[in-house]
Amino acid sequence: MSKWYKILGPGLLYAGAAIGVSHLVQSTRAGAEFGYGLVWAVVFANVLKYPFFEYGPRYASVTGKNLLQGYMSLGKWPIYLFLAITFSSMFIIQSTVTIVTAGIASEITGLTIPLWLVSFILLLICTLILLLGKFKMLDKSMKVIILVLSISTIIALVAAFTGNNIQYQEYMTSFSFSDKSHILFLIALMGWMPAPLDLSVWHSLWTVEKMKETKKFKLKSSLLDFNIGYWGTLVLALCFVALGALSIYGSGIELEKSAPKFATQLINIYTKNIGSWSYIIIALAAFTTMLSTTITCLDAQPRILASTLKLLNPNINEKRQYWIWLILLLFGVTIIIAYFMTNMRTLIDFTTILAFMTSPVIAILNYMVITSSEVPKEHQPNIYMKILSGMGIIYFIGFTIYFLFITFKG
Repeated sequence: MSKWYKILGPGLLYAGAAIGVSHLVQSTRAGAEFGYGLVWAVVFANVLKYPFFEYGPRYASVTGKNLLQGYMSLGKWPIYLFLAITFSSMFIIQSTVTIVTAGIASEITGLTIPLWLVSFILLLICTLILLLGKFKMLDKSMKVIILVLSISTIIALVAAFTGNNIQYQEYMTSFSFSDKSHILFLIALMGWMPAPLDLSVWHSLWTVEKMKETKKFKLKSSLLDFNIGYWGTLVLALCFVALGALSIYGSGIELEKSAPKFATQLINIYTKNIGSWSYIIIALAAFTTMLSTTITCLDAQPRILASTLKLLNPNINEKRQYWIWLILLLFGVTIIIAYFMTNMRTLIDFTTILAFMTSPVIAILNYMVITSSEVPKEHQPNIYMKILSGMGIIYFIGFTIYFLFITFKG
C-alpha cells in the first residue's frame, strides 16, 4: 500500500490544478442554474479531452522528455505558438484562481482587509512553499490537500442528499441550445472542464521531475498515477454539480459576481440547507480546492515559460528565469486584482472560453508529438485512443467555430 501511495505525484498535482474554478465555481453554477441538466456536458468534456491529457505523462515516461521538447522536435513554430498562448493567458488565469481563493479565505477568517492584500499574502505563502520545498514539498503537500478535499466534499454531498432541501418549481430552468446565454455558459463550463489543455504540458514536466526522484516511475506507474488524478477530478466535478443542484437549484437565488460575496453566499447556502454543523466542512472543501489550484498554477506557469525560453536559447539560466517569472506573476496578479478586478463571473467566463478556443491547437500538437518517430510504436496510443483523439479534435474545432458564429451573429 505504501509503495502504491508513493507512486502518486504528478497525477495529484494535475488534480490540484484542475479542481478549482472549473469545479467550485463553474460546476456549482451548472448545478445551481440547471440542476442535473449539464451532467452530460461534464462527462462529455472529460472523455473527449482524456487522450490529450494522457499523452503528456505517456510521452514523458517513454522518452524522458517533456512535451515542450516534443514540440521542439516538430520545429520552432510550435514552441513560439505555445509561448504566445501561455504568456497571453498566465496573468489572467492566475488572477482568476487567486481571487476566488482570497474570497474564500476572507470569508473563513473574517478578514476585512482589501481583497488584493489577501491575494498578495496567499501568493507569498505559496511562493514560500515553492522556495523551501520546490517540487518535493509541492508533491507531498498536494497529497494531503487532495485527500482533505475529497473527504470533505463527499461528506458535504452525503449531507446534502440526506438534508431537508427545499425546491421551488417556478425557479427551475432547463438548459436550451436555442438560448445564447446557455450556450455561452456551456462553452465556459467545458473550457476548463476538467482543465485547460495546456495542463498536459505542465503534467509532462511534473512527470519528468518525478522520474528524477523515483527511478521506478515508468510508463505503467505514470499512467496509473494519471488515471487516478484524472478520473478523480471527474468524480469531484459531479459532486460539485450535485451540491449546486441539491442546495441552490430552484431556490431563485442567483450566485454573486464578486469573489468575497460568492464565497459567503456559497458557504451560507450550503450550511442553511445542510445544517450549520457543516460550515467547517464546506469551508474546508472550498478553500483546499482553490488553494491547490493557486499553488500549482503559480509553480507551473513560470516553469513552463522558463523551460520554453531555455529551448529557444540554451544559454539562458532556467532556474533564474523561473524565479523572475514567478515574481513578475506574483506582482502582476496583485496589480490586476487591485485595479482591474470588478466582476469575478465575467472574468471566469472569459478565461474559460479563451482556454476552450486554444484547445484545438494544443490537442493537435499533442497528437503529432505522441505519434511521431520519437515514440516507439508499441508505446504509441492504440487505435481506440486515436479514434477518440479524432473525435476530440473535431469537437474542439466544431464548438470553437460555433462559438465564434453565435458571438459575431449577435
